[in-house]
Amino acid sequence: MLRPVMMFLGLIAMPLQVFAASQSVPSIDGALFAAIAGASPGDVLLLDPGPHQGPITLDKPITIDGQGKANVYGDKTGSVITVTGTDIAIRGLKITGSGSSHETIDSGIQLHRTAARVLIENNHILGNLYGIDIHGAKNVTVLANTIVGRRDHRMNSRGNGIYVWNAPGTLVERNDIRLGRDGIFVNTSKRGIFRGNLMRDLRFAVHYMYAHDSEISANISVGNHLGFALMYSDRITVRDNMSLADRDQGLMLNYTNKSDLVGNLVRGTGGKCLFIYNAHRNLIGDNRFEGCGIGIHFTAGSERNAMVGNAFIANQTQVKYVGTRDVEWSFDGRGNFWSDHPVFDLDRNGIADSRFRPNDLMDHILWSQPAAGMLLGSPAVQLIRWSQAHFPATLPGGVVDSFPLMKPIEIRVPEEITSLELAARANPVWLRERTENVSDPLASH
Repeated sequence: MLRPVMMFLGLIAMPLQVFAASQSVPSIDGALFAAIAGASPGDVLLLDPGPHQGPITLDKPITIDGQGKANVYGDKTGSVITVTGTDIAIRGLKITGSGSSHETIDSGIQLHRTAARVLIENNHILGNLYGIDIHGAKNVTVLANTIVGRRDHRMNSRGNGIYVWNAPGTLVERNDIRLGRDGIFVNTSKRGIFRGNLMRDLRFAVHYMYAHDSEISANISVGNHLGFALMYSDRITVRDNMSLADRDQGLMLNYTNKSDLVGNLVRGTGGKCLFIYNAHRNLIGDNRFEGCGIGIHFTAGSERNAMVGNAFIANQTQVKYVGTRDVEWSFDGRGNFWSDHPVFDLDRNGIADSRFRPNDLMDHILWSQPAAGMLLGSPAVQLIRWSQAHFPATLPGGVVDSFPLMKPIEIRVPEEITSLELAARANPVWLRERTENVSDPLASH
């Protein structure tokens, strides 16, 4: 008696995949609806090449596989694919035809809060208002998708490539995102990983609001208005990202605390490589800030941030910091590299023999009174700078690096990414498409 009971218990404990069936779905109207309705948990629906009528809702653990040749299209209302169930996979599809309502977040794929453990991979999600909306779902993986948004004249009328709201455990990796508003927008969420994504021709590549305990790593932002905007968020790891030829800022920390910014490259930003506003207790180390209008703009009482191992190379203004006291930018005998610091290293320990102040009194005057720039070549300005060089007591408060480095950190950019950077620099999208910025995208932040 015991043996039959044990066999029965073993059968019901077996995973659904053991009993799963693969079913071909023809490219005719209504076929996909019928296949989903008749599918059993664990089934794999293999869509034939060609168009498949939507919109569809997935509420059971099945796999939809377009094998790279099937197009699921919507009727221009709502979302094309809505996911309400668990343990679902969506792969190999072209997804088009969402509605245009921001109120209902019309998307190529929309996941509701009842969804969990959903895999979205290798899809082409094209021309929808939002690409993927993860709205309260848990443990979702978004892998290796191509998402191309809309080209509405007003950039703020477009949707985001990937929108994450209150979705703990989200993994977004190796996606290619273009056009639309923000590439990845994370709001009121935690424990997410956003890794290895390429984002172009957007407002913000990555936009964080009230998102904590998460990772942003190895992402590339090219030719956007702003690379990585991190706001009101704590305990974030921002590592090995690149911001190349972005318009206004490469990295922004706004009320972001207890976070690590390490090994990032910001190059060729017209405005600021890094903007720090009221952000505290962050580690900013081993980053390379190169060829920007301002290397770092440090303001609004940001305190107790460790600045070490960074390279400031050929920025028009290396640092903009206005304060009445000195702020040390080194840690444990190691500072930063400054391309405009003429130095010697007689003991060959890799540390310059003289400390460095990136700003002087004239910088402070010019920031508060820009018209004074007309006097830069005058004897009065030369006298001020001579006095500061010979009488340090006349120096204002500001950044001091007591242990400047002799060599900068090197961060290699792949050739194919350099090509995208050069193209964005030569023909930026904000000039090419003349997007309307009546309300500038940065004005409200």
